[in-house]
Formats: sequence, C-alpha cells, structure tokens
Amino acid sequence: MAKTSCPITRAQFLESAKAVEVVIGGVPQMAEVKEFSTGSLGWYLNGKTTIRIGDQPVSVQIGLNLTIVGSKELPKE
Repeated sequence: MAKTSCPITRAQFLESAKAVEVVIGGVPQMAEVKEFSTGSLGWYLNGKTTIRIGDQPVSVQIGLNLTIVGSKELPKE
C-alpha cells in the first residue's frame, strides 16, 4: 500500500494552523497546534472533564492526538 503524502509544507502548517475545537461530553475543548517529537504535525489536547453515566458524573482524563497523515516525512525546514 502506497504512503499518503502530506499536501502542505511544514512551514505552511506552522504559519497557518489554528487550534481545533473538540466537543467531549457536550463540553468544548481546544486542541492546540503541535509539532510532535516524532516529527509529525497536528493537534494535541490533554485535560480532564466530567461525563455522566446515567445520573452519575464520572471524572475522565483526556488525551487526544490529531495527526496529519504523511506529515512525519516532511523535510525539516
């Protein structure tokens, strides 16, 4: 299977990417722009929120990565 190439450059991402709103359990959260230690580009969200299970609220920890497919192979600029 062929690898997917990233349609933007690393510079374009770093200059133009904005935080992404993610809604978890009805609560809006912001995933921040990130260049991961692996070299991949994307967005990262880490935090805590409360989600109801029936009538019982439970505390949950959030760990979310949104990674642009093929971005790891982009040349470092």
